Amino acid sequence: MPVKKVKAAIATYGDHEVIRPENGLRGYASDVPDAGEDDAVARAEAALADLSGEFGNWMDDECERLDKARNALVDRGISESSKMALFHAAHDIKGQAATFGFPAVAAVADSLCRLIEFTPLMQRIPLTLVNQHVDAVRAIHREYSRSDAIDLAAQLNRKLRDVTDHFLIEENKGRPDVIEQIKG
Repeated sequence: MPVKKVKAAIATYGDHEVIRPENGLRGYASDVPDAGEDDAVARAEAALADLSGEFGNWMDDECERLDKARNALVDRGISESSKMALFHAAHDIKGQAATFGFPAVAAVADSLCRLIEFTPLMQRIPLTLVNQHVDAVRAIHREYSRSDAIDLAAQLNRKLRDVTDHFLIEENKGRPDVIEQIKG
């Protein structure tokens, strides 16, 4: 069944825009129920709409969790547990950012996940690069209401991704299979 594209709703105000991300649950449903039948997709869409006012708070919490994971890694050093805490915090943001209404944050969180995932020796990751990723996620989230936030986030992500890919390719010189994944 082809998925129907739904446009995001944008409300423009004098000093900001509110972007309500598209909700395409209906496009993924295999059957539309007959009248009078239970419509699980409609219930899920309604539940998302009811919760949408909390998404900003949830994203605040996720950014705080990411910052705490970064600080633990910087303060106590890189260990398996600090690495995994940072990875999971970034991975959760990557997966939830669009649902929470902040899709531009996902790309930077993904770049941080790639940095952690593809670095053979975590101790070699420049902490400055970790800090730049975490600070970028927090800044994009904080400034999301700006009219140019999406463009700025894309530029920031492109720069971080380039630096990250360069670092990862250098660190994985003897591992052509990993380099192929990084470039892919």
